Amino acid sequence: MTKAHPGMSIGHVHLKVSDLDRSIAFYQDVMGLDVTQSYGDQAAFLSAGGYHHHIGLNTWFSKNSPPAPKRSAGLFHVAFLYPDRAALAQAFKTVLDAGVEIEGAADHGVSDAIYFSDPDGNGIEIYRDRPEAQWPRDTSGQLDMVNAHLDLEALLLEVA
Repeated sequence: MTKAHPGMSIGHVHLKVSDLDRSIAFYQDVMGLDVTQSYGDQAAFLSAGGYHHHIGLNTWFSKNSPPAPKRSAGLFHVAFLYPDRAALAQAFKTVLDAGVEIEGAADHGVSDAIYFSDPDGNGIEIYRDRPEAQWPRDTSGQLDMVNAHLDLEALLLEVA
């Protein structure tokens, strides 16, 4: 079996959307990303921190279409990693202030995660990782992730 290079990482994701302007507004206003390039009314690329793009949005096959059914194959969610708990708390507050419905939240032992969807039903996770030394492990040393309650009220208390 071939193994991926240990330095490999996931760089960006492209999402099919039905309304490009609406999606750009969501990813700018709620997620805080900047448009780095647009291709007319068909595609846009957005990023954080000046990267060429973290998210590509396009209507090439999906303009004015309904969201994909929840119970179909496809992307479950895209995850946005924040550097620490305070940054996650601020992002969570921004999402709440925008009126976005939270669909779930969990303490996975390795991370704290909050789940919701964009206007086209594409799943989004915002999360922060704990330091690797704090990750839960079983008696053999194997990773032992959990799906425990995440106290969202306590998280919001960390907003500066």
